[in-house]
Amino acid sequence: MSEGIHAELLKRRQAVLPSWLSLYYDEPIEIEYGEGRHVVDAEGNRYLDFFGGILTTMTAHALPEVAAAVSTQAGKILHTSTLYLNRPMIELAEQVAELSGIDDPRVFFTSSGTEANDTALLLATGFRSSNQVLALRNAYHGRSFSAIAITGNTGWAPTSLSPVQTYYVHGTRRRGTPFADLSDEELTAACVADLEDVLAQVRDNVACFIAEPIQGVGGFAMPPDGLFAEFKKVLDRHGILWISDEVQTGWGRTGDHYWGWQAHATGGARPDIMTFAKGLGNGLSIGGVVARAEIMDSVAANSLSTFGGSPVTTAGALANLRYALDHDLQGNARRVGAVLRARLDEAAARLPVVAEVRGRGLMIGVELVDRDGGPSPKAATDVLEHARRGGLLIGKGGLHGNVLRIAPPLTLTAEEAEEGAAALVAALEHAGHKP
Repeated sequence: MSEGIHAELLKRRQAVLPSWLSLYYDEPIEIEYGEGRHVVDAEGNRYLDFFGGILTTMTAHALPEVAAAVSTQAGKILHTSTLYLNRPMIELAEQVAELSGIDDPRVFFTSSGTEANDTALLLATGFRSSNQVLALRNAYHGRSFSAIAITGNTGWAPTSLSPVQTYYVHGTRRRGTPFADLSDEELTAACVADLEDVLAQVRDNVACFIAEPIQGVGGFAMPPDGLFAEFKKVLDRHGILWISDEVQTGWGRTGDHYWGWQAHATGGARPDIMTFAKGLGNGLSIGGVVARAEIMDSVAANSLSTFGGSPVTTAGALANLRYALDHDLQGNARRVGAVLRARLDEAAARLPVVAEVRGRGLMIGVELVDRDGGPSPKAATDVLEHARRGGLLIGKGGLHGNVLRIAPPLTLTAEEAEEGAAALVAALEHAGHKP
């Protein structure tokens, strides 16, 4: 009997790709095509997609408007580089600048979120003439050398070598920490005091503070609303720049706000630099940085980008962004996210395996624990597997790998939310009954 399509492809992958590239499932699958909120694997199995290729399929799989824009541009020219004028790139930059909320914005496009965060670090450290960076514990900002250096999650940091000096501050994690029983107000005060204490022990000037408004790989851990506004008061006294990593929280996914940082806009607080990627391209390889002009234009050397802002990716991204705005996908994330959240909250109230449901809009985390209340990565893996067998794709993360990550395309319907919630609750019930 011949082996299945997926098993054969797995063997080929293992022969040529690195062993450290993570794969989901005991029996990994190849996603062959998709439409709307559904995908089909190479063996013909159909799934409701609640992870979107790591929060990247923002609108829908095979969105006709994006496909048409890519096809039209590909029929004209695929590539030129930033050494030439590029109409799709300029038009997309105009749209991003208008939406950003950054004062006097300038936009630079990259090929990924990792590269965007690299660029933000380059800008901040150069502008401040300092290689010292503040980051949050449990943070993840990418897989490059400098991004790993500001990652506060050991599971995703393969080296301690670093081009920057990083100081980690508190901001999001409560369970299993001395902050577990604090109210939002008390946690905010404690985190600000911690920030002040860290800065009192730093010898020279610090370049920047970088943070995800909701930590993605960190299991959708969230700071209290307004925390970064309180941080900004401290940062401004020291001239430290605030970088908001919106790679996962941008473009209306949280429902309540267009950008994650807007949950911290108390008193007019806003970041000096913002990074983005993932959802903008709906699967196309694009990222970028928005910064105040004085920061963006402070680079004192020649530079260019071979692939950042290519005609094809920016044409597709512009079509995707216009679709999201024209169809109020931020509002849909808020409305349909509430349906999904209600079903998960109901299940959490009766299932001991669920310690917490958190998040906003269509960015929801479910933290799982064992019978003693400790983190249960095993339960998360069990739910991931059982959900797939039930026709649902989800993700996982968290410091201990025990948090389910739920982030479907923003066009998700209420009926699909109910369907996915039913499959997920069934998987949670299954995991809760396992020893």
